[in-house]
Amino acid sequence: MLVASTGGHLEQLWRLRSRLRPVLSDVEWATFDEAQSRSLLAGEVVHHVPYIPPRGYGEVVRVMPEARRILRTGRFDRVVSTGSGIALAFLPVARALGIRTHYIESAARAEGPSLTGRIVSRVPGTQTYSQYARWADERWQYRGSLFDGYDVAEERPVRAAARVVVTLGTMKTYGFRRALEAVCRVLPDVLAPDAEVLWQVGVTDDSGLPVEGRADVPAAELHAAIAEADLVIAHAGIGSCLTTLDAGRCPVVLPRRQQHGEHVDDHQELIAHELDRRGLAVRRLPAELTAQDLRAAMARRVRAAVPPRTFLLDAV
Repeated sequence: MLVASTGGHLEQLWRLRSRLRPVLSDVEWATFDEAQSRSLLAGEVVHHVPYIPPRGYGEVVRVMPEARRILRTGRFDRVVSTGSGIALAFLPVARALGIRTHYIESAARAEGPSLTGRIVSRVPGTQTYSQYARWADERWQYRGSLFDGYDVAEERPVRAAARVVVTLGTMKTYGFRRALEAVCRVLPDVLAPDAEVLWQVGVTDDSGLPVEGRADVPAAELHAAIAEADLVIAHAGIGSCLTTLDAGRCPVVLPRRQQHGEHVDDHQELIAHELDRRGLAVRRLPAELTAQDLRAAMARRVRAAVPPRTFLLDAV
């Protein structure tokens, strides 16, 4: 059973699936019923459970009976999760039923485990994994990162952007109006005549702004649009960043900040700084964003440098 909240957590687990060892044969998924999960997991066996918001501990408790109903069938040898709150509903129940459990911390957590990770790591018998060697220890095993394998390719002449994707993720709880306002301020300076802009805004209020916002875009459509884009501007969500890197694009990433009510914490700053450090993204705070930042990202390309390593479950 592969378990993840929608958004970056599901994107990561979907990517890691082929790297997991022992090889997974029969797989079922547990996640939320959203456009991303319906598109990404088309053709898979999927158990949809009620949405659990960030820090939604009451919702975690309410989903636990459903997790028990799904898991007690006896079909599952392992439960693997990349978080977030849905991991708290499934992993303790799985351990109580004697099922092996594995928690892979998000690549967003460059400095240490998330609150979900810290809680899950105390569930007896759960194997936990870090995507950063620098904070791995006897409790958190290192098996590689989803950012491994990307490198900066050559820069190319900058031209006007004919196709642009602006994506703010699918969080139901937090808007990111500051990002939309910043992008609307500088984007016209780099657009070609008759440019096409896809605005995926989630729950962000776009009233009064010159955008045609869409709350959700199916994964296949969003991936295709990013692959064809001259410019991608995204919140610093792990799923948005990985999708853009896969397409060979260097995103402009705008991290959400807790102090502005845009997320539960500032982990997006960690993602943005890590990608900027590697040269794989241009990180800016919304108030700092300039047209030159957009041109710098458009000029840079990303490539897959090395095949990703396998991700071994259990101790070595």
